[in-house]
Amino acid sequence: AITTRTAKARTTVIFPPEVMEAFGFRHASGKQRQEQQELMGPKGPIFATAKVAGIMGAKRTADLIPLCHPLPLDRVHIDIILEDNTATIECECRVTHKTGVEMEALTGATVAALTIYDMCKAVSHNIKIGDTVLISKSGGKRTVDNQSLV
Repeated sequence: AITTRTAKARTTVIFPPEVMEAFGFRHASGKQRQEQQELMGPKGPIFATAKVAGIMGAKRTADLIPLCHPLPLDRVHIDIILEDNTATIECECRVTHKTGVEMEALTGATVAALTIYDMCKAVSHNIKIGDTVLISKSGGKRTVDNQSLV
């Protein structure tokens, strides 16, 4: 049946100390959270570029994953939050269709993480892309709520 379907995926990018220092961040005691923080690299704004790349990746999922249906996405939204030395990326997708959007959400989060890596690798190749997980999906045959995975 055609229904409104949503999915949210999350991945992380963990920066080594040399990357944090190169961008002017000093490791402080306790948790340091910057929601509107932008990292500027030689190629430009890293998080803003990663958001655009993640949106493009979500929209092109069918071109990247064999047998994945092309979907007319109603919404793709990406948030990137820097906390200490970890950037957490969340990609939420929505479609009104007969198939789900979890692959689009997973692809969007992953492409955003790969873009951050690409834009920071000149400083260090010790950047780690963490687990990519499906956080939630709704509107189809099955509802998923994996908030406990985070």
